[in-house]
Amino acid sequence: MKATGVVRRIDDLGRIVIPKEIRKTLRIKEGSPLEIFTEKEGDIILRKYSPIGEISNFSTEYAESLAKVTELIAIVTDKDVVTAVSGTTKKDLLEQKISSDLEKIIDKRKVVTTDDNTAILITEKGNREKEIKSQVIAPIISNSEVTGSVILLAKESGKKVGVQEEKIAQVAANFLGNQMEI
Repeated sequence: MKATGVVRRIDDLGRIVIPKEIRKTLRIKEGSPLEIFTEKEGDIILRKYSPIGEISNFSTEYAESLAKVTELIAIVTDKDVVTAVSGTTKKDLLEQKISSDLEKIIDKRKVVTTDDNTAILITEKGNREKEIKSQVIAPIISNSEVTGSVILLAKESGKKVGVQEEKIAQVAANFLGNQMEI
């Protein structure tokens, strides 16, 4: 745990204000769900809630199936980080913060397909992602909220993401969204 040096008082309704700088850094917006944890020592921990995290094992298995069937790299994200990767070196992407460009794309609630000239970087670092030749990004929507995305991408030249891959990504995103509603 990292100390911030910020001290806040609880108001008469039991509320505290999370400083703007912290909200901006952690991408906490008005209405963002937070989980509350307590520890024996009296610590209270607030953590951004990720509905995708609730089904992380399932989404990892789903990403592996997608990669096997499509022979593409399959990625599942929540609104903040990459939660599942299959078909590439996981350490490059897994648990990395998603890029602000990707966040904007999934907030639009539309399936987006790109080629190597217009590829969207998946993570903030984007180190190895410059090799992307083609990709499809499908938003995961659960209870009418955007909760993440399913991404299929090709790094090999000559391999393009087409209509079939768009449909597969859409089906995967819809299925994962439905799983979170159960």
